[in-house]
Amino acid sequence: MFYLYLLLTLALLVAATFIAPVKSKVWVAFTAVAGAAVAVAVPSIGVLASGSEIELMSSIESPMDVGRLSIDALSALFLLIIGLAGMATILYSRGYLAHYLTKKSSAHISLHYTALTLLVLSMMLVVMADGGFLFLFAWELMTIASFVLILFDAERAEVLRAALAYLVMMHIGFIFLVAGFVSVDSTCGSSSFEWLSACFAGGGNTHIFILFLIGFGMKAGLFPMHVWLPEAHPAAPSHISAIMSGVMIKTGVYGVLRVVSYMSVMEQIHTVGVILLAVGVVTGLWGVILAAVQNDVKRLLAYSSIENIGVIFIGMGIATLAQAAGNHMVMTLAMCGALMHIINHSLFKSLLFFGAGNIYSQMHTTHLDRFGGVAKYMPVTAILFLVATVAICALPPLNGFVGEFMIYLGMLNSVRDGVNVLYAAGGMLALSLIGGIVVLAFSKLYSTVFLGSPRHHHVAESEEVDSLRIAAMAIPAAGIITIGLFPQYAVRMIEGVVKTLTGANVSYISDYISPNLSRISLSAILLVIIIALLYVLKRRAQSTRTVAKGPTWGCGFTSPNIRMQYTGESFAEGLESIATTLTQDTVEGRTVGKSEIFPTQHNYNVRHKDKIDRLLAEWWVELLHIINKRIMKLRTGKINHYILFALLFLVAIFILSLLNLI
Repeated sequence: MFYLYLLLTLALLVAATFIAPVKSKVWVAFTAVAGAAVAVAVPSIGVLASGSEIELMSSIESPMDVGRLSIDALSALFLLIIGLAGMATILYSRGYLAHYLTKKSSAHISLHYTALTLLVLSMMLVVMADGGFLFLFAWELMTIASFVLILFDAERAEVLRAALAYLVMMHIGFIFLVAGFVSVDSTCGSSSFEWLSACFAGGGNTHIFILFLIGFGMKAGLFPMHVWLPEAHPAAPSHISAIMSGVMIKTGVYGVLRVVSYMSVMEQIHTVGVILLAVGVVTGLWGVILAAVQNDVKRLLAYSSIENIGVIFIGMGIATLAQAAGNHMVMTLAMCGALMHIINHSLFKSLLFFGAGNIYSQMHTTHLDRFGGVAKYMPVTAILFLVATVAICALPPLNGFVGEFMIYLGMLNSVRDGVNVLYAAGGMLALSLIGGIVVLAFSKLYSTVFLGSPRHHHVAESEEVDSLRIAAMAIPAAGIITIGLFPQYAVRMIEGVVKTLTGANVSYISDYISPNLSRISLSAILLVIIIALLYVLKRRAQSTRTVAKGPTWGCGFTSPNIRMQYTGESFAEGLESIATTLTQDTVEGRTVGKSEIFPTQHNYNVRHKDKIDRLLAEWWVELLHIINKRIMKLRTGKINHYILFALLFLVAIFILSLLNLI
């Protein structure tokens, strides 16, 4: 009955969203998501506090093997993330979509908010379902809902292409997930996650893990299955990019964590750990290098999401290798770091995409070189964006530092103990390279957009966004600051999750990790106090002086102008010489020739596109074009031809039936 009630509830929510007046749809969606978030938050907090598991729906014996709904520590953590991000996203959408209300039809807006509500609810179902039909149903519902959300501006050709690429690749991943569950069912007699422990008990069936890794990795954006992500995020509205990048791709991480947690044979765990670490290193480096060379705000943020997935998988790989070696300290540290980075990335990436939405709604572009000096006209957005920028660069005293610090600490302890030294050293090298390039990428992003002088008149005409969007941005910003200043309490929240995933003694957290994080907390608070005191002293000193404002020093030029500023392309020019082997560049316009002593005005733009996209995405787009052209030839407009086609179809069905082929 619970399953029927669940379907009925979803149907009622869809109907309520469609019936509501246009201006009230956002509040209907917000009420539905907030109600669901609170409903799951209460048991989730109890599960995290007690470490127990709550069963919401028992397994249903039927030919479909519907499965059951339950909340354990891992589900509880993801439910809290999904609920918080869902409420912030819908709250932000109110202001972002305000000017679309007169441009889009009521049905269009209704479809958008219905899909957004279903996306949040389906993600909750994904992390509560114990495999089987219910899990696959929720996973497919999540895919279809996000596909509809990407199509919001479907009149643009690039949006249609991005949405189609996303849909095709997600269904390729879905096929691998179905194959994984079918393999579990044929091997162990049930398609639920619980039976994975029996499948992996003898150390065999590693192919089942590979099937799940590909299926979940497609959603997570693992290399080389990441090509949909840099196309879908720029195409979708910014609040959709925020929830997809900050939360939805983590459902892929959730799936991999769930599968690996049921392994018990050390040789197999070691093999899986090597795979996870290798995939994490390649994904992280590929994502961050491609992010640094992008000249579009949302494409840069999309590639950054790929990089952060790589960081999470590095932590998971180190933890899995440590588990195989019996080093519980390293395992606990690395797994805590990976889980904290899941939380942290959901916060600062949501905030970054919200900020990108703010500047897009004012200037109607996301091209880096169209901005400059935005901080003067949108100061609150600039401050909040700076908070997220510092956090994603893993700099103290904000939350991004906490997760990566624990992963580093795990790898350093691994080297010290002489366990998996080469793997740990390789992980440290990769993570340090990723961290350095992240600073380059986001220094480029923030300085080009918010600092300097306006490069376009739209910047000077912009103004700060409405208070609802600022309130929505304040939600992840508060989380970023709180975790950064008090990381010891955030880590205690995930004790039960670490125990669920690894079976480790969580005393390592209270005996070793928490004291170190308490010292970090004290240092962070002191740093904030010192910065605040210096700011107060500066303001007091300036209050008695005349502060003169003038142009920035022009390096000897007597007549500097805005064209002499660093552009996004010039900022990362050094790295681009390395990245040329990874990208295929599309150039618009031409550069200034060496013989042009007094050059005329030039238009020059470079788009750095992922070479992997040609291998995994472009081929099927061309195939669809070819198939479409061939099919269109059958549209002759003559009724006798259509009758002939129908007769041929019936004859084919008859022959296949005689041969028992259908």
